[in-house]
Amino acid sequence: MSIMRFMTNTDNRPVTSTSSARISYFATPTELQEPLFDSSGMSRDNIRRHVRQERNSLSTEEQSQLALIASRHMLAEIQAQSAQHVAVYLTHDGELATQKLIDALWELNINVYLPLIHPFCKGHLLFVRYDRDSVMVKNQYGISEPKLNVQHVITVEQLDMIITPMVAFDEHGNRMGMGGGYYDRTLAQVVNNKPLAVGFAHDCQEVSQVPTDFWDVPLPVIITPTRRLAMK
Repeated sequence: MSIMRFMTNTDNRPVTSTSSARISYFATPTELQEPLFDSSGMSRDNIRRHVRQERNSLSTEEQSQLALIASRHMLAEIQAQSAQHVAVYLTHDGELATQKLIDALWELNINVYLPLIHPFCKGHLLFVRYDRDSVMVKNQYGISEPKLNVQHVITVEQLDMIITPMVAFDEHGNRMGMGGGYYDRTLAQVVNNKPLAVGFAHDCQEVSQVPTDFWDVPLPVIITPTRRLAMK
């Protein structure tokens, strides 16, 4: 089933406020997942290990359905922002799948870009135009990325939105990646939410507290299959 056929009106979704975020529920709160995992006092590595186990325990059918639902909500976010240049990621290690979303963006003639590990600037990303006929190669982590073509590179400030993968997040918008710092360095270039960085994750990836350092940049918006969290 395509996202375009699956999309429904979400204007009537209930909204609640917390001290940290304005949360819009795509499902009623009673339908949400089990109680939040208490990560207080845990190391980053232990949190990563726990969350990766949780999301990888989802069945193939659950992964597919949750990705379709979350992609519907993300597409609505993109359209609400009138975004025309959107950076996405290709799924790896149990992350929410993005191919259905990418297909829908192509149908809408919205430009799609993928991250590429910078060949000269260690620890940084480039964003490269991704089309149906893009030549793909594997990077050092075994993740597919477009073959570098300088004519297809876009700067961070030229993007309208960066859909950001992560391992874990909390209600304050703090995110935890795989530890390489690639997206931290990218998000440090964002000025006044241009481009808008939007986290994309399973509900089971939320924890009570993500340990932070001075360089960490909270996300202004996070989309899951059941919720939209918008930081104040």
